[in-house]
Amino acid sequence: MTIQLVSQVPDVDTYLELRANGGLSGYDRKAAEIGLRNSLFSVLLLDEGTPIGMGRLIGDGGCFVQVTDIVVLPEYQGRGLGKRIMAALTEFIESELPPTTYVSLIADVPANKLYQQFGFHETAPASVGMSRRSS
Repeated sequence: MTIQLVSQVPDVDTYLELRANGGLSGYDRKAAEIGLRNSLFSVLLLDEGTPIGMGRLIGDGGCFVQVTDIVVLPEYQGRGLGKRIMAALTEFIESELPPTTYVSLIADVPANKLYQQFGFHETAPASVGMSRRSS
């Protein structure tokens, strides 16, 4: 099996399928179209051309960037593929963004252990992550 990592924004169908099949929350198609169009950087994992994972960076590219949409399909987990995604995103962060860029993420447990390997630290108690959805 040859799994390839490519710098590519997924199409809407691939994005929605990877999120759903990877256990992440869903979005409506219009939201996905807008969000993907505004990606800062994105990677896809492909198994003989079939998407099996992804990760994205979103934000203004200068002051604030967020790591999001990190997903590997369940049948491919436990093979270090999440690390490959994070390594590619980290390479972009370190080579393309200003050193003062604030890079954040919201980590599901136990994925927080993966992110710690790439220099991310919990911010509590000084700050806490918060979120809001329109509906």
